[in-house]
Amino acid sequence: MTEQFPTVDAVVPEITASTLKARLDAGEHVVVLDTRRPDDYETWHIDGDTVTAINVPFTAFIDGDDPATSAPTSFVDALPESYDDPIVTCCAKGLSSLYVAEFLADEGYDIVALDDGMRGWAGLYESQSLPSEHLPEGVEVVQFHRPSSGCLAYVIVSNGEAMVVDPLRAFANEYVAAADDRDAALVSAVDTHVHADHVSGVATVADATDATALVPAGAEDRGYAGDADYISAGDELAVGSATVDAVALPGHTSETLGYRVGDVLLTGDTIFTDSVARPDLEEGDAGAEDAARQLYDTIQEIAALDDDVLVAPGHTSESAKPRADGTYAATVGALRERLPAFERDREDFVDAILDGMPPRPNNYERIIATNLGQEAVDDSEAFELELGPNNCAAGE
Repeated sequence: MTEQFPTVDAVVPEITASTLKARLDAGEHVVVLDTRRPDDYETWHIDGDTVTAINVPFTAFIDGDDPATSAPTSFVDALPESYDDPIVTCCAKGLSSLYVAEFLADEGYDIVALDDGMRGWAGLYESQSLPSEHLPEGVEVVQFHRPSSGCLAYVIVSNGEAMVVDPLRAFANEYVAAADDRDAALVSAVDTHVHADHVSGVATVADATDATALVPAGAEDRGYAGDADYISAGDELAVGSATVDAVALPGHTSETLGYRVGDVLLTGDTIFTDSVARPDLEEGDAGAEDAARQLYDTIQEIAALDDDVLVAPGHTSESAKPRADGTYAATVGALRERLPAFERDREDFVDAILDGMPPRPNNYERIIATNLGQEAVDDSEAFELELGPNNCAAGE
């Protein structure tokens, strides 16, 4: 504990991010007291159907309040009337919220502190295999999920070989371990596009293995200066006995590719299970309208696929619900019924997309420059750059 916090006698336990996530997955109601500044809280916080999220900056607990007598009124008023489980405190890195937890424990509250705060939440990573009925015999596709941002990545495994799609640098070792666990060697690491919300792990995975690093050929036109080779629409990648086809899916960015194996289509950030891509992260507002029209054409091509093709996106959102098997994916048939984008004409679609875009991802320009190989950042800075929501979807 740093010297900026007053001394409080109470000692409270800490809860790990994985334990908290397990409680949420089990449908438990959790009160999360976030002690960061309101602007940071509004940008990004732990939320969900069973979460009561409360924001009271930690300064409210040290400015003029006596820990022995009272907690801030704003905190007390926000509490549910009946709640028996420990309240969870969190902050950016787990320091100020641990003090607040001790402060409240000293007043008699049942409380725990989130270990390492939102940074610990951002370090949580999960995996689950996509349903096998959409895949050729002997092929497995493992979906990786980062709950803090909704980022999804994939490892395709077949006959002793593996390919990772949209890896995050922060979790490069996870993909290597997933391949090792399946007695497979990583032979390729590929991106669907130049990401704007997280630092790519393509080069990191390739450096740690014998995998070939690949990025869409269109990245060259955007000034790509990295060491990866290029892959183009129509190319085929061999992974064991499986063939993975590269498919053009422009709109979110001009170079975006999808990767199809059997009846599973990895769409990157083109389309999600509850929304579609935003079109303004490559050329800004000036190019957003043309990109939205391009995205419309791409979505119509996806709509023309067979109903049973399983779309596995590059992101999910807080509102998206996992399938019964725990994965985030949806068939084309389900998306056709679910998303207004499939029913709109081109100009209505463009208007809806441009009207429904959230703020751009945190540090997106630096992240893009890093993923283009134009800027170098170390692992610690890369992790800090991508903290926060992905915001790669439009409100369609």
